[in-house]
Amino acid sequence: MARYEDRFKPRPSVERKYRAAIRRIMQGLREKLEGASSPFQMLEILRGFARSPTLDREAREAAKEMVTHLFYDGARDWREAARHGSRGRMIYETIRKEMARRTDFDPIIERNAKYITSMASGVADKVTKDMARGYMHGKRPEELMHDVLQRWPELTEWHARLIARTETSKASTALTKVRAKSAGLDWYVWRTSEDARVGTSHHHMDGVICSWSDPPSPEALIHEKSYGKYNPGEIFNCRCYPEVLLDYGDVSWPHKVYLGGRIRSMTLAAFKRLNGGKDI
Repeated sequence: MARYEDRFKPRPSVERKYRAAIRRIMQGLREKLEGASSPFQMLEILRGFARSPTLDREAREAAKEMVTHLFYDGARDWREAARHGSRGRMIYETIRKEMARRTDFDPIIERNAKYITSMASGVADKVTKDMARGYMHGKRPEELMHDVLQRWPELTEWHARLIARTETSKASTALTKVRAKSAGLDWYVWRTSEDARVGTSHHHMDGVICSWSDPPSPEALIHEKSYGKYNPGEIFNCRCYPEVLLDYGDVSWPHKVYLGGRIRSMTLAAFKRLNGGKDI
């Protein structure tokens, strides 16, 4: 089966929408700060919001929307793949059961909500320290408050981008892994975003067949500082993704396979023996 482009790749629109949702939450907080009458009240608003049920609810809603988009986008990819592969019926059955059992993804939503709430706590801590330094340098209360509002994009944008980029990729990989394991599909092809921002270690992994049960340490393979073993999309700032291997014909042979701590070139016959001679 010929590979069709960008199979199982998270759509950029999901990350953009998630980043926009986080920005809206932080912008809402900024608007609350505009009504503060003193630096002390500004800090009270920040700390109160970071602990509030309102933030927790908004964070969960943003995270749930992101996961829902990935859930349905991924389901479409799997259904399309099922039309061409030998495991079509099994894949259809996996997706059908998954649609009725959405609670599997509650941990992803919970983790993302915590990242957003901790972001608000981090901003509160940063503003507290900045104000303390400002007081020491003789700044007036009005100046301190003005500085916070002016620096708000700087205080929040980087974290919003990091959370959206990293967590969209991690959530997408987690959903793909659950579906693949449910369908008995043990192998995937490591795919990068194929642009100038791809790091050397991940560029080295591009196109390599890997197993869910034995992910590589991309950095260790090129003798860089290791961040441990992980699947594509599971590490910070990573935009790589796993393209599930549905059929031997998805790739050309011989092909690069990660096995036993190193990457080797393997013939189709050898790879089939690795799988006990059975179909993927």
